[in-house]
Amino acid sequence: MSHQINFVTIRQQFNFKSIEIGQWVKPKERDRAASNFYYALMDLMNVLSVPESVISLRHSLGLQYGKGGQPGISAHYVPAIRKLSLAKNAGAGSLAHEWFHAFDHYMGQKMFPIADRMQFASKLWLHEYPYGPHALNDLLAQCFEVILLSQDAKQASDMFIASQETDDRLGVLYYSRPEEMCARAFEAFIEDCAPNSRFLVRGSRYSEEAERGLYPKGVQRQMINEMFRQYFSLLGTAVAAQENRKYQELANI
Repeated sequence: MSHQINFVTIRQQFNFKSIEIGQWVKPKERDRAASNFYYALMDLMNVLSVPESVISLRHSLGLQYGKGGQPGISAHYVPAIRKLSLAKNAGAGSLAHEWFHAFDHYMGQKMFPIADRMQFASKLWLHEYPYGPHALNDLLAQCFEVILLSQDAKQASDMFIASQETDDRLGVLYYSRPEEMCARAFEAFIEDCAPNSRFLVRGSRYSEEAERGLYPKGVQRQMINEMFRQYFSLLGTAVAAQENRKYQELANI
């Protein structure tokens, strides 16, 4: 089946807004990347128990491979153009992290309708913006809470403290950004679900960053995993039901 997989079929199945391939990507590299993307995205969809439309964020997300890269960065998400980009031969294991950035950004506008459309939902939540009343929004807020705050919600979480210490040591503001912490927590959740694809995620358990506490551990990790499981399970059920109603209405026309 792998020889039939290409970026055209990926775009059609998941309904991505666009897929762009860099001009220096050779045909064999392109085909291998298409296969890696496909199986990673299928793993992601199955782990989250959501339909394809969630993966493409309702046709709003674009993919890039071997194009639009930045020096020293193997993968990144660009909010201004809503595109997820992986570098050629360097982005393996980063897809889950970057996909959550895209999801976090997408939910910034959906969960917080009066906020700046360029903001991440996790950052808006931490800054106590009011969000729309909905069971899904409440669950996502609980995901952010168990990632960013202590169990009594009165202090920063151990992961937050470790992230701030790393930023202080390096003289940067990166690891302790809420959107970065939530993306790493999502990586941990996905990796703990034991997906088949190493192109999707790796390194949340055994890596230098994991040893420094930049990924959740112990009880906090368990709580985060359970909250993400609850949230995406409900989201998948809600989206699937909505899509089924839409198809039934079209069939009755």
